[in-house]
Amino acid sequence: MNSSPASVQMEEVRRRAQSLLSSSGSAQDVKTEVQTMAGISLPLSEKYLHFAAEAMLRDNTAGRNKQEVLHSLNILVKALSILEKYGCNLICPSRPRYWRSVKHNNPVFRTTVDAIKGGRRVLFLFGYTNQQIDGLSFPDEVSEPDAGKVAAVTLEVMTLRTEVDMVLKSTHPHPEFLKDVIPSVIPQKLVTDSVVIPPGEEQQADKPQTLSPPTKPAPGPGQVTQNLQTLSAGSPAASVCGLCGGASSVRCPSCENQSYCDACDDLVHRHPSRANHKRDKPQKTKQENCSICGIAAVHAQCSTCIQRLCLNCDRLFHSHPDRKGHNRTPVTPAKTSSPSLSPWNCAHCTTVNEMRAVLCATCERPRLATAASTSQDSPLSVPSSPNTEWQCKSCTVVNQGSSILCVVCERPRLATRPPTALAVPNSESKWTCQFCTFVNTKPSTVCEMCNLSCKDSAGVSLPQSLQQTPSSIKDQPQANPRPQPKPRTNLELKRQNTMKEDGLTLIHQIREAEKQGVSPEEVYAALHMCSGSNVNPCDWLKSELPHLLDEICAMAASVQLSIKTGNTGMQPVVERDGAEPEQSALNGMGEGVKLSRAEAKLAWLAAGGDTDRAVKQLLRDRQVKMRELHSLGFRDVAQCEEALRQSGGEVKGALSLLQRPLLEAFHQHIWTDQPEPPIDPKNPDKQRMCRRLLALYDLPSWGRCELVLSLLQEPGVTYSLEDVVQAVKESHDKDFIRRLLNNECPCCFCILPRSKMQSLTSCQCSVCHDCFGQHFTIAVRDKHIRDMVCPVCGEPDINDPEQLDSYFSTLDIQLRDCLEPDVYELFHKKLTEHALMKDPKFLWCCHCTSGFINEGDQLKVTCLSCRRSFCAQCKKAWEPQHQDVTCEQFQLWKRENDPEYQRQGLAGYLRDNGINCV
Repeated sequence: MNSSPASVQMEEVRRRAQSLLSSSGSAQDVKTEVQTMAGISLPLSEKYLHFAAEAMLRDNTAGRNKQEVLHSLNILVKALSILEKYGCNLICPSRPRYWRSVKHNNPVFRTTVDAIKGGRRVLFLFGYTNQQIDGLSFPDEVSEPDAGKVAAVTLEVMTLRTEVDMVLKSTHPHPEFLKDVIPSVIPQKLVTDSVVIPPGEEQQADKPQTLSPPTKPAPGPGQVTQNLQTLSAGSPAASVCGLCGGASSVRCPSCENQSYCDACDDLVHRHPSRANHKRDKPQKTKQENCSICGIAAVHAQCSTCIQRLCLNCDRLFHSHPDRKGHNRTPVTPAKTSSPSLSPWNCAHCTTVNEMRAVLCATCERPRLATAASTSQDSPLSVPSSPNTEWQCKSCTVVNQGSSILCVVCERPRLATRPPTALAVPNSESKWTCQFCTFVNTKPSTVCEMCNLSCKDSAGVSLPQSLQQTPSSIKDQPQANPRPQPKPRTNLELKRQNTMKEDGLTLIHQIREAEKQGVSPEEVYAALHMCSGSNVNPCDWLKSELPHLLDEICAMAASVQLSIKTGNTGMQPVVERDGAEPEQSALNGMGEGVKLSRAEAKLAWLAAGGDTDRAVKQLLRDRQVKMRELHSLGFRDVAQCEEALRQSGGEVKGALSLLQRPLLEAFHQHIWTDQPEPPIDPKNPDKQRMCRRLLALYDLPSWGRCELVLSLLQEPGVTYSLEDVVQAVKESHDKDFIRRLLNNECPCCFCILPRSKMQSLTSCQCSVCHDCFGQHFTIAVRDKHIRDMVCPVCGEPDINDPEQLDSYFSTLDIQLRDCLEPDVYELFHKKLTEHALMKDPKFLWCCHCTSGFINEGDQLKVTCLSCRRSFCAQCKKAWEPQHQDVTCEQFQLWKRENDPEYQRQGLAGYLRDNGINCV
């Protein structure tokens, strides 16, 4: 590895920047380090270690002229900015939601990263190695991106973007490393002129070389060319004219980027060979600020911590004991004409403001507002605060205080009033407002539209009664005054006013007609018919339109008849764009053509109210409809015309009318009350039977239909057609179908298909539906809940609590359809009681059949149903003597004090022992 000071510095800055970027994920934290890396004097191959920056530049700028190369470099800068954002998003602790993939259909990705060569290679280095149909993504086994590698690649992307940006701005400190990569942008002259200035000569290098103004007469074109060639050896500063040494104002790329002042530019480019040169405004040198505060100019550069600091920050930062020994080099600030780093005076109120201030502290005017622009502003348009509403000086629209551009004309907030063309008045009573260009008709000094004074408007645009004539001119006597000609009438303005009045009248009539349900097309056509009278179009449409439509139908019929009989007194009505009449089509129509009012109305509206055109359009439309019906197979002309007349000219309606007689037999077959004949598998017409099977049972294929017929034709068949169809839908194997159709019930020993058998989820036994329902009906009514098991194998084991819950949950669904409602309700009741019996707090009432859950711990409980009390422990009826005594003590007391119990005890004793009478 190269151990030059530049390489060592590059590695140190790279290591520090990579550490910062990996921890924070913010590009702003490493902005200073990226600028330092871009300015280090190293070849591209040594500066960029992860991707080939030189190859990327060559691939995106090869074989093009200068303008195309500059355009490609601009695209490259945008693409590198997007790649930089991709990298920062991967490093950021709060990554975006969809960070794992990059979609190709993203318009930003398609126009930037995908538009350059080498962009996807950078994404591959980030970790997007999985190629998909719609983009790139991280592999599934990768859960987190490699932060260190992504930070290193992102840092090189940022550095390359900074270098390309420097090349575009012609501020690259070491263009000699790029002369072989992009020679069309970095000429050889710029490389040879870039020299390294020793530290002791920095102060002298900052001063531009000036030339004394020439005292000789203006040189000719040849002499100017010679002077340019002479000056090209020592390129002056960009802000100095190359001829006279004064301040330059333009730069000519065609003259080897030579700078000129205004006078020398006019002199040099006056020659015909240089008259077409395109000149650019030079970019002012931006003064570099301190890397800590970012405000003051750079005073010193520290080679140890690689920072450029101002005077105050340098004293504060290097006052630390660990940094007192750092080696700093004083830096002379470059001369700049920008006043942004010094206090500035407001041009309106002359207040001295701080250099950080953007608005004046007194009048709150912008820093760049000039005194000339403020004096021209009217009091109405001067904003009192940047957050208040402001009035545009161009279109007088009041905008919100937060907006920078006008919402109507999009002019800036601080833009002055644009110059307007002076409008010559047409008469003495009209004048044009300079602000809103409204033509005022009243002799007033204030515009009717914008309410602004006309004193700033041009004198020629004001009426003569408002024009202010200087008194010196008024007092001068006019000799031989010429007679003023009378103002001419403006025909164009008169025509526009007439069109405006007619349009407003038409809009009013259309709105009134829409209230009555009349369309605008009908109003326009009616106006064409009654334009010479004062008849309301709506009234005319109601009274006269039906007669007109009948007249149009009669005219069309007469024209058709005249063409059929050979009378050519009227021109054929089917001419299109100067083409020959379609005589053959007319002959295809009937002699007495039948037309409807609906067709005539459509043709009349399409013709805009012109009767002759409506007749032609009506016959033309009828011919098109007749051809369409003819192409569908309906050859009878009379039937087609009658169907079109009945349907109002609609082809779909006519087609429905023409098809109705053809479908009469089919309709009668559909709506007949006779039942469909059953499908006979032994019918000789096999195809008909297969078609009926496809239509009725929705079988998947023709082969399945043939399989159904073959199974039904086998000898000894006992199963029905529906069972065979259901089995064939499940499989196409004939042996498997036979097994499905032949299943023996273990309870009743009947042979039934598999679809009519039912089984439990706890075993593999299958029984028929009747045996299944009968078994569980008897078990619910006459047996315990534990007896509801399979009738064949007796599974499952109800005593197992784990199997009990799952078994009864599925059994409930099966019994819902096969049990009677009262039996199913009894099953639910037994199942509920069985579940409640597991709860130790559940008690059965000894007086009734109800049960409930007792939450208390007392012996005396009361039934919620019969409201009677009993003992919760011994389940005996509650008596007052049971209070505060145990159940055993209460039973002992009952035995001793109950007469009935004593009588029964005595009878038992006598029965066992007898009585010995003396």
